Amino acid sequence: MEVSIFTDKNLKPGPVVLQKALGSTYELWMQLEEYILSKYPLAVKEWSCPVPKYGWNYRMKDNKRVIMYFLPRRGFFKAAFVFGEKAYDEIMSSSVGKKIKDDLKAARPYAEGRGIRIEVNKKPDLKDIYKLVDIKLSN
Repeated sequence: MEVSIFTDKNLKPGPVVLQKALGSTYELWMQLEEYILSKYPLAVKEWSCPVPKYGWNYRMKDNKRVIMYFLPRRGFFKAAFVFGEKAYDEIMSSSVGKKIKDDLKAARPYAEGRGIRIEVNKKPDLKDIYKLVDIKLSN
């Protein structure tokens, strides 16, 4: 299992340490956060360390579920989602990239849905993630 770059459960990451750790992808993190807020202005932003051995993650939630998890890594981050069956079907018939569809199709279905993690390294990576946010919020 992958581990966050922030593993000290007593030290919640702040913007300065996050920017230093992510490097040039920090701007992509901020753009993605702003996009979610533009679609759902009431989104709650929070750092969480649910399992200390895996470290800190950041999530944005609506009033009943997580919209997206941000998983910080050294020099990049991952965008993680959990999609129910209705959203899964919508993604499969959307213009989202083949790799994401293949990864989602291969994901084990659980009661809460199928999970997927997408590495974010450059601006073009955001295009499909924006579509996934839109689908998540519409379901």
